[in-house]
Amino acid sequence: MNHAKRRRRPVGRAVLVPALLAALVLAVTAACDRVGENGRIGVVYLNAEGYYAGVERGLGGVLGQGADRPQLVQTNIQSDPAKESSFVNTMSSAKVDALVVSPASATASIPALRLAHESGVPVICYNTCVEDAAAREYVDAFVLGDPFEFGRVSGEQMAAHFRAAGIAAPKVGVINCEQFEVCIQRRQGFEKALTAAVPGAKIVANQQGLTMDEAVQRGEQLLTAHPDIDAFYGEAGSQMLGAVRAVEARGKTGRVAVFGGDMSVEAAGKLQDGRVLKGVADISGIKVGRLAGEAVANVLAGNPPADLIVPAPVDRYLGPRDGARWMREHPDGIP
Repeated sequence: MNHAKRRRRPVGRAVLVPALLAALVLAVTAACDRVGENGRIGVVYLNAEGYYAGVERGLGGVLGQGADRPQLVQTNIQSDPAKESSFVNTMSSAKVDALVVSPASATASIPALRLAHESGVPVICYNTCVEDAAAREYVDAFVLGDPFEFGRVSGEQMAAHFRAAGIAAPKVGVINCEQFEVCIQRRQGFEKALTAAVPGAKIVANQQGLTMDEAVQRGEQLLTAHPDIDAFYGEAGSQMLGAVRAVEARGKTGRVAVFGGDMSVEAAGKLQDGRVLKGVADISGIKVGRLAGEAVANVLAGNPPADLIVPAPVDRYLGPRDGARWMREHPDGIP
């Protein structure tokens, strides 16, 4: 990626298309006394999961402090590429100083990020991004917790659960978010770790459920089709908690275990309860937000990461004590 071709603007300077001013002001959640006088950063949150509240806090902690803080122009696209495209087009026309985004699709989001790049707006991905070739052409930094490692944590936790229970040939259902490449890699890491430790383990079904309601439906359908399922793997927060709710709704509490990804108040409570949810891999939204804010500052200073990726740590939580610990460490519930 040739950064020399990019037109850079310091955070303290931004040019706003007058016709867009009213719309942008309505989207502001962190503004200066004079709107935009210290720059604008466009921010895209993929959905309303608590993780993104953590990202917002972490990002604001880095970019939103002091009198010289930039204005954060933010939106929640609800996993809709069309909403994302509309917002990114507006940010590109306004020539904001940078765009921080968790893209809705590895492919459908490419045109929007291409436009931002061609408009001279640096793009910082976090959590999700576009396909690798496009990312290396249009994206300046990608804050990412290793998705293969993320899945490996759950695979190891589930394998230990089966071995402790003496289950040599368990049947496992997967609720996925594989519209996103990172979720595919999470499953790959999960499967490799699980089958390495428990060779007789079998994935009997893998169904997509992007929203909580969809994940619950998929979980209940899998329990009907495969009543002898021993455990579920939920690739992210909605998928994991959807599986938990399905197990509870079908009266399988204590018989079907759930492992998965992304901590939240509900996840910590279910982990503390311990009857269904047994283990959680997590990448803190607050930590990712901080790293994204630092990436913005570095990119605007002409110092992007050499290999695109800014690594975020993967944390692991296992059992009721870790659920209680997360609650103590996050008293306001922001992950």
